[in-house]
Amino acid sequence: MRRKTEVLTALFFFVIVTSLFPLGIGPEPALLRKIAPGVLWVGALLATMLGLQRMFAADHADGTLEQMVLSPTPLALSVSGKNLAHWIVSGLPLVVLAPLLGIQFDLDAGELGVLTLGLLLGTPVLSLVGSIGAALTLGVRGGGVLLSLLVLPLYVPTLIFGAGAVQAHNSGLGAGGHLSLLAALTVLALFFAPWATTAALRIALE
Repeated sequence: MRRKTEVLTALFFFVIVTSLFPLGIGPEPALLRKIAPGVLWVGALLATMLGLQRMFAADHADGTLEQMVLSPTPLALSVSGKNLAHWIVSGLPLVVLAPLLGIQFDLDAGELGVLTLGLLLGTPVLSLVGSIGAALTLGVRGGGVLLSLLVLPLYVPTLIFGAGAVQAHNSGLGAGGHLSLLAALTVLALFFAPWATTAALRIALE
């Protein structure tokens, strides 16, 4: 929260990117409803990535990260706190904004509900997996490009199931299966990501 401009940059990026598609495609409700889940999910994914590189950079620069490693508090617990903070300031606002932005794609209440629930379940995965990439590229020159190459392929399942939930709801198949898979991905990320991030941070500090 000391770097409010970074948070606002991600939010404005999300709003602008998702708002440009209806303007560029035109007022075709059927087409807008079809592309809405993918556009909103890709926008959320890219907006989340904007702050990933700086997740540990400031702590690494001022020596705080070394103190976190040496402190009696388990590093995995500190990393989990960083992940939670990143999601609260980067992921949760996107979840709140998504229903408002979905209206311009002519989504109905049911579709907006599924989209919002999917983002609520899936955006923590973006922060958790992204923290692994941020730790692996800590202090590396050109780390932003490398970070994108590392985490984007890992984001694909979350993107597919998140966007697919709305499409499954529209087709009458029900979104339960896709949302359950998103929840499973979140549970797996909650279990494995802090430990993987901890190992990557220790390697970066050696």
